[in-house]
Formats: sequence, C-alpha cells, structure tokens
Amino acid sequence: MLLPTLLAQTLPSLTLASEIPPLTPRQRGLVCRSDTFSDLLPPTATIESIVPILNPNTTHAFESPLQNPAYPLPAPNLPPLCALTLNVTTSPSSFFRFGLFLPTTWNTRFLAVGNGGFAGGINWGDMAAGARYGFAVMSTDTGHNSTSGDLDWALGSPEKQRDFGWRAMDGAVKLAKELIFAYYSDPPRRSYYSGCSTGGRQGLKAVQVDEKAFDGLLVGAPAWWSTNLATWTTKVFTYNAPGGEGYLDSRAMGVLGREVVRQCDGVDGVADGIVSAGERCVFDFERVVCKGEEEGECLTTKQVETAKKVYGDYVVDGEFMFPGLSLGSEGLWSVLLGGTAPDPRGQEYVKMFVLGDAGWDWRTWNDSIATMAAEMDPGELTADRFDVAGYRERGGKILMYHGDADGMIPVKSSDYYYNQTAASMGGVEALQSWFRYFRVPGMGHCAGTRVNAPWYFAGGNQDGSLGAAAHSMAGLRDAQHDALLALVEWVEKGVPVESIIATTWNTPSSPASGVLRQRPLCPWPKTQVLTEGRDEKDPKGWTCV
Repeated sequence: MLLPTLLAQTLPSLTLASEIPPLTPRQRGLVCRSDTFSDLLPPTATIESIVPILNPNTTHAFESPLQNPAYPLPAPNLPPLCALTLNVTTSPSSFFRFGLFLPTTWNTRFLAVGNGGFAGGINWGDMAAGARYGFAVMSTDTGHNSTSGDLDWALGSPEKQRDFGWRAMDGAVKLAKELIFAYYSDPPRRSYYSGCSTGGRQGLKAVQVDEKAFDGLLVGAPAWWSTNLATWTTKVFTYNAPGGEGYLDSRAMGVLGREVVRQCDGVDGVADGIVSAGERCVFDFERVVCKGEEEGECLTTKQVETAKKVYGDYVVDGEFMFPGLSLGSEGLWSVLLGGTAPDPRGQEYVKMFVLGDAGWDWRTWNDSIATMAAEMDPGELTADRFDVAGYRERGGKILMYHGDADGMIPVKSSDYYYNQTAASMGGVEALQSWFRYFRVPGMGHCAGTRVNAPWYFAGGNQDGSLGAAAHSMAGLRDAQHDALLALVEWVEKGVPVESIIATTWNTPSSPASGVLRQRPLCPWPKTQVLTEGRDEKDPKGWTCV
C-alpha cells in the first residue's frame, strides 16, 4: 500500500497549487479500470463499480449504482471523469462505502463533501459540483443507507454508530488520497472539505481525529455538539406539544415572526425586512400579548411563555446544555415545533443511540436523558476538542458560517463553538489568522431565505438548492462571491477572507430571475454596516466594522 509513503510526504510550504499547471491526460496516462487501483487496496476494501465518463464532447450524468435514498437523483452536467464506488469493511458487523470522482482535467486538489442529518448515502450531487471546479471529489455514505431521519440502522450497532461518528470519513479520506495518487501519478497538492449541518460536524471532527486530513475546511451550521443538539431537539418540542395551553400553531409562529421583524429589523440601522442583529434587539413580549378579547396579530400569555422557553437556553441542574433559537428564526420553527412528535433527529437519536429502546415514548422525557447522552456520546459523534493547535500549525484554515434565521440548529451553537475555540487557543483575535466565522443574516438552515436575504455564496450543499447542475456563482466565479474559492486563496496564497458577497435573486433560488440583493458577509465579531445614503441592495454600499 502507498498510504504510509503518501502520508509521510510533505510539500514545500511555499508551493501553491494555483501555480502548478494542470497535467494533461497524455502526461498522466489516465486509465479508468479496476486494475489501476486494485493493487493498492487493503484486504478490507473492494471496488464495487467503476464507470469511465471520458467523452469531452458531451455533458454527462452519473447515476448511483446503489440504492441511495438520501441522495436519489443522478449527478448531472459532469465533465469527463472516472467514477468509482468502493466498499470498506470496518468490523465484523460494519462497513462503509464511498464514491470518488476523478476528473480528466484535474486542478491538483482533493475535496471531500459531507452529508446531512443522520443520512446514509453517497452525496453524488455535491460531488458533481466539486468535479465541475476540477477537484478530485469524495463522499462517504457514513456506513449505512437511509434518509436523514431514519435511524433504525443505529439500534444495537455501536460499530455502525462509530462509522457514522468519524470512522467512515477518516478511512475514506485516507484511501481516496491513495487512489488519487494511483490515477494521476501525483498526490493532491492540497486537500479541502465542504459540508453543512452534519456535514459541518464531519469536517470539524475530521481534523480533530487527524490534523493532516485537510488544509482547509468550509463548515456550515455544524451539528458539532451532537449529543446536546439531539436531546435539545427532543426537549424543545416538549415546550410546544400539541394540546397545551401555550401551543404555538403556524398562525401564532407567523404572528411572532412578524412582530420580531417590527421590533428588531431596524436595530442594524437598515429597514429591509431582515433581522440582522437579533442579539442586540431587546424584544418587548408585551407588545405581542393579546389585550382582553382581542384576536389576530397577538399571542396569549401562555403562548408567550412557550416562546420564551424556545428562545431560552436549555439548562439541567445548573449546567448549560444547549442554546435556544434566535430572534428572526421563527419562519423555520415549524420544522422542530410543528409536528405531532419531536423531530426524528431528536427522538430517534434518543431511542437508537442513547437508550437502545425502539419503543421509547417521548412523552416520558426526563432531563436525565440529556445528561446521559452527553456522558455517553455514543458513536463519538461530538466534535468538541476545541484546541486543534496541530492543525493550525500545519497552516490549516477554517471558514465557518451559520444562518441567523436557522430554525433547526441555533446559530448560537456556532457562536458557542467559536468562543470555546477562542478560549482554548488565545482569544478571538488570535483566531483571525486561521479560523474565521461568518454569520449570515436572514439565511435559514444551510441555504435559502424566507425574507429575501442574500444567502448564496457557494457554501456546503448550497449549489443543489439552485438546481442539480449548478456550481459556484454564475458569471462571477471568483473568491469574492464563492466561499470555496475564497478558502482556496486563503490556504494557498495567504489572502485572508475579509468578506464574502452573498446573493439572493428575485426568486430566491433562481438565478435566472435576476439579482435582487447582494451584500458582504463579515468575519465575526465584525458586522455589516451600510454607508449612509447608499442602496442597501448594492454590496459596495456596505462595510465590515
């Protein structure tokens, strides 16, 4: 095997991938056949499929040879490439698969992309977007095949839990780099990661497991505190269980959201319908309480009590467990609060990971379950090693972002992660040289907006929100508008990411509808400020201060 040799190699610190001209197919002698790779495979690994897509005169689509319920759509608009699917055994009771796209015109870089929720399945769609840039791209199914909210695979299966937690990503990254070396006769000059939600967690966890895994991470809305996020997801539903006096139905959530905009929109100095500084808004709940027999745009006192719990921190026996949702996130509250039972990513985690009891009833919830989960961390999912000095010293960079209007993973959980990292590694100012955090006003979970806020910047999973054939910012494929390209420039040219321009369109997910707004996102603790007299829809009117 080449792995020990490959991992032992170090590249000159001043060699930039962007300065290395791509090798032509003739120079590389690319051969998309199993015997190109088979001698490198450990006894635990097999090639399940290998598909050459090598005609440069047509646009190709790739369809997974496997059942892939989490990512069922074909990956379209591919450049010529070699597509592999591999199977790797991790224990007598577990294995994972991963897919690898090896483009004919290679930019000399490796990119791994993440997953979402508890989904199992190879994320061919995000891989396709990466291949269109020219990356050699990998995704793993994390050791199972299921939709985001199907956790049956985890019941009584600690080895599968561990694959999902970190082992599948770690093993797939290492083997993928070997296969890249075999195919191109050259190792990747730099390695990158892009993912959101669970995908964000996977990236942070990967460099906590192996500081050499990546040179740059693009991390969105990370589900890093997996134990506490999942138990909070269950707990927060109990505040708004159907039938309670303070139940917030969709009408009440809408009333609350509109009142938040009325009170908080202008705190940033711009009346644009976007809550951009919710943490600085002193919200007056009395202004939304119904007076007497009044109905309509108001809430009962009991409903206000429920809302305060949803916004509040989750504390058990004096210990902070998880932050609540933020002002401005109300448009997505229905995801976690609007059903007849807790979101499966909460209650099914309790059943399958923590209690090992598929028959557990959420109505019997006790806060001791949250404490138990935090102590157990089944599958070692949680990415809470905040001191990653080894990664920093290697020159590694992290670009993290989170939507302020996220109603699934509170933006304050990323605030907490960043502050804990700062506390462990010299303070916020010391982080600026290698770890920057961007909050995205008005953006929901990973992508999209309900308030016409600028949200698109080619973050993890965002390309798929624009259509299966998208990648980067159409017409503006540069580091100003594309967070992945900005990360590459930071890693390879030492250009810090001072801002990223986010975009929304007249129809928020349709570039063809025309640009509605653009504005810069700022590295925390800086925020966007509009110059007096300038058009708020023009990014040149904003500065980060």
